[in-house]
Amino acid sequence: MTLSADRRTFLLGASACVVTASTGVAFAQEGGTTHEVKMLNVNPDNPRQRMVFSPRILRVKPGDSVKFLSSMPGHNSQSSKGMIPAGAEGWKSKANQEFTVTLTQPGVYGYNCAPHQAAGMVGLIVVEGEGMLDNLEEAKKAKQIGLAKKVWGEIWKEAEEMGVLNT
Repeated sequence: MTLSADRRTFLLGASACVVTASTGVAFAQEGGTTHEVKMLNVNPDNPRQRMVFSPRILRVKPGDSVKFLSSMPGHNSQSSKGMIPAGAEGWKSKANQEFTVTLTQPGVYGYNCAPHQAAGMVGLIVVEGEGMLDNLEEAKKAKQIGLAKKVWGEIWKEAEEMGVLNT
């Protein structure tokens, strides 16, 4: 009986190790990647562009995080009204502070810098997955102010050219 009890203990222990290992892998995958976006007064690649997020377009996987870096004073990041998927949670960071948002729901997310939205400081994140383009047309129709109207036109065109909006 000792032999079968030891065998049973061994098998239960081995099973527990397999479950623990596979759960650990799942947690590692769910943790996702962190992408960095700088909040800048001047685009380093094009000095004629002022008040920018760099990069201004990202395509990420569900569970990935986007860290907004306060590279220069006076900026924040917030989701734009009418430009996030239904049921998704918006965000709003404080000015001059690093901020991280984790996006789990597929879809199109428009965001801006509150003090500089009218100056065209806007950006786009597309979270991959089923239904990722369900809110695209709504996001494109969202009301914009000042230079943001022009910049969004550029962003939509650039996203198409980059293949960011391909399923």
